Amino acid sequence: ITAAVDAWARGVAALPKPWRPQKPVLPVEGMRNVLITSALPYVNNVPHLGNIIGCVLSADTFARYCRLRNWNTLYVCGTDEYGTATETKAMEEGLTPQEICNKYNAIHAEIYRWFDISFDYFGRTTTSHQTTIAQDIFQRLLARGFLLQDTVEQLRCEDCQRFLADRFVEGICPFCNYEEARGDQCDKCGKLINAVELKNPQCKLCRGIPVVKTTQHLFLDLPKLEERLEAWLEQSFATGDWTANARYITRSWIRDGLKPRCITRDLKWGTPVPLDGFRDKVFYVWFDAPIGYLSITANYTDQWERWWKNPQQ
Repeated sequence: ITAAVDAWARGVAALPKPWRPQKPVLPVEGMRNVLITSALPYVNNVPHLGNIIGCVLSADTFARYCRLRNWNTLYVCGTDEYGTATETKAMEEGLTPQEICNKYNAIHAEIYRWFDISFDYFGRTTTSHQTTIAQDIFQRLLARGFLLQDTVEQLRCEDCQRFLADRFVEGICPFCNYEEARGDQCDKCGKLINAVELKNPQCKLCRGIPVVKTTQHLFLDLPKLEERLEAWLEQSFATGDWTANARYITRSWIRDGLKPRCITRDLKWGTPVPLDGFRDKVFYVWFDAPIGYLSITANYTDQWERWWKNPQQ
C-alpha cells in the first residue's frame, strides 16, 4: 500500500515508458516473456456472450494486464476446425467442411474484433503447419514406442457405407435412459459412453440401424508414461499455481490408473494419419486440437519454437 501511495504521488510522468515489442512478438533476453492462449473456440457456431466470457475474455484481461506491466506478451488464439461437429454442420448447411470452416472462422474473427479482444494473432487449425507439426509429433511418439494398435468394436451404417464417429450416432443412454444420448456422452447424466453401449442406436445421417463391426485403430500408450507423469506432477504441484480443483481431478485420473487412449477416427475431415494401414483415417480431434496452439503460433511466426521450446525464457 505504501508503494502504491508513493507511485500515485509521483504521478504519471514517473511511470516507465510502455514497452512496444517488435513484430512479430518474440521472447527477449532479460525480459519477462509471457505466452497466453485461450481455449480454441469450435468453428461450427456463432459466438455469443457466454462463449466470450468462458473462452477469450479472461485471457484478454490477463494479456492487457501483462502489457501494462511492460511484460513482453504474445496472445494467440484461433478456431478449432476438425472433427465430426464440423462434418455435421456442413451436412446441415449443404456445404463442404472446408466451406463451413471458412464461413465461421470469418464470423468468429469479426465478432472478436467488434469486442476489441486484443489477440496478437487469431488463426485456425486447418493449415499446412497443423498437418506438419501434428504428423511430426505422431512420428516421434511412434519412434519412441508410445503408440500401440488394437481392434475396436464400432458402429457401422451399411446404408451410408461408413463407420459412425461419436456424433453421427444417437440412442438411449445405458445409464439414465435419456433418449437422445450421443455416441461419446450423455448430455443429461453427463456420463461418458462407448457408442456400442447405446440402446437402440440410430445413424444420425439416414436414421438407419447400425451394426457392430471391428476396425483397427492407434492408441496413445498412456500407462507407459504414467511413472514419468507422476514425478513431473509432484514437482509441478510443489512449484506451480495449480487450483485445488485441477489438483483433485488430476490426482483422480492418476489414482485410477491411466488407460490407452484412441487417437484415430474413421473420418475424412481431419489431419491424415501418415502410416500404412491407417491412411484412410484421421487423427481424433482431441489428439489434434491441442497441437493447434503450436501451429497457430507457427502461422504467426516461423520462429514459433522460441515460444514453445524455450523454458529458460
